[in-house]
Amino acid sequence: MVRMFALLLALAAVPAAAQTKAPTPKAPLPPTVRVALETSAGHIVIELERAKAPITTANFLRYVDQKRLDGTVFYRVVRVAPKFGFVQFGVQNDPKRVLPPIAHEPTTQTGLKHLNGSISIGRFEPGTARGDFTIMVGDQPSFDADPTKPGDNQGYAAFGQVVEGMDVIYKIHESPLSPTKTSQGAFKGELLETPVKILSAKREPVPAAPPAPAPAPSPASAAQ
Repeated sequence: MVRMFALLLALAAVPAAAQTKAPTPKAPLPPTVRVALETSAGHIVIELERAKAPITTANFLRYVDQKRLDGTVFYRVVRVAPKFGFVQFGVQNDPKRVLPPIAHEPTTQTGLKHLNGSISIGRFEPGTARGDFTIMVGDQPSFDADPTKPGDNQGYAAFGQVVEGMDVIYKIHESPLSPTKTSQGAFKGELLETPVKILSAKREPVPAAPPAPAPAPSPASAAQ
């Protein structure tokens, strides 16, 4: 009993901080993350630039992780020329799916560009982007921010790139358009006659980088 009492006194004398194990630091998140879209037209994989565009990427991942994109469609095509324009998909302001708007991340801040296959987020004023997304068909520098332009020169927020399935994007871009359909009174002549359904959207692992090749032996060591 005396020994137990002495042990309790010794423990009481130890500072509380010393008795509490320090939390294990969290591992840093990978700079990119991949999302696979299974659609009625085929398989698409998008690699998102989490390190460069963290706000816009996190927003897209919320739609993915909460299954808010499952069952939505690619609905709009802007076809300026063959393989030049963009395709658009998302929640179309469906109140059951849409999340609050996010802060704008212009390309002047992220260093990203609207190139062929880039994914970007639709918006009205800066800071109004929610849950509708565009994928570029052809390079679209006019979507980038340009501080030399007058007015709203913040452009759109690119945040990733299609790494598999550009053939599917081209197929959607070439699909027939309705001459009469509109969406909330807009986009006449730009809406797909038959929208392409997103069956599922989910994260998938980013492939590990291949190991570096072994250095070639020097002539001197080869002679030995």
